[in-house]
Amino acid sequence: MEKIAQQPAAFWMGNWTPRIEAEVRALVEQHDRSDALPVMVLYNLPFRDCGQHSAGGSRTAARYRAWIDAFARGLDDYRAVLVLEPDALPMLTKCLDEQRQKERLSLVRYAVQTLKAQPGAAVYIDAGHSAWATVDDMEPRLKAAGIADADGFSLNVSNYQATPDLLVYGKALSAAVGGKRFIIDTSRNGNGAPKDFTGDDERAWCNPQGRALGAAPTTNTGEALCDAFYWLKPPGESDGRCNGGPPAGAWFAERALELAKNAH
Repeated sequence: MEKIAQQPAAFWMGNWTPRIEAEVRALVEQHDRSDALPVMVLYNLPFRDCGQHSAGGSRTAARYRAWIDAFARGLDDYRAVLVLEPDALPMLTKCLDEQRQKERLSLVRYAVQTLKAQPGAAVYIDAGHSAWATVDDMEPRLKAAGIADADGFSLNVSNYQATPDLLVYGKALSAAVGGKRFIIDTSRNGNGAPKDFTGDDERAWCNPQGRALGAAPTTNTGEALCDAFYWLKPPGESDGRCNGGPPAGAWFAERALELAKNAH
């Protein structure tokens, strides 16, 4: 367990943090006193996760914009890394009609512009991973979601894809969206993803067995376009009620121990 506890992980913010302005302010002030850099994942869009294991989010577009406004006020001019809405763009066409798709892209764009107005914010839009949406599919979605105003995009959030594959994908996607930089979630990708299952098969992404902790968080990635490896998904948190796991976000000790024991 100490292998996990010694490494920094991101804070996730969503509909379970209704007093978002106060909570963000407390978090960034605490980190500032410690000369540390907070990393936060914003996960609160309407129709989040298409009603699957991590269903939830703001009830309306107006509530989401108000939540983002409050988040920005709490951030003030403190430094922070912000990852916007995991899975939102890769899942864009899975469960939303055309009107909802346009609304989602508009909301992500609003979040980018609002948060980037704060001088200390580094904003990355989630872009799925190398075994999900193709570069051709993701390019127009990122552009419509405001990638031009963001610092870059994030890859592999809460997933298990191997870093070499993600770097190839990230560099190709960067070239398609104006040379934007990217970050990678390496929290659980030490053994890569399961080889026998792909796509929407839950055995590929929902508490799969045999996985391992990945590279420790660092900005020394060895790749000019890759700003950092982060543990965005805290290792040991469940992906959902699947493969023997508790609800999404709950502690799953069995998998935590396996991830740590398998770490290279």
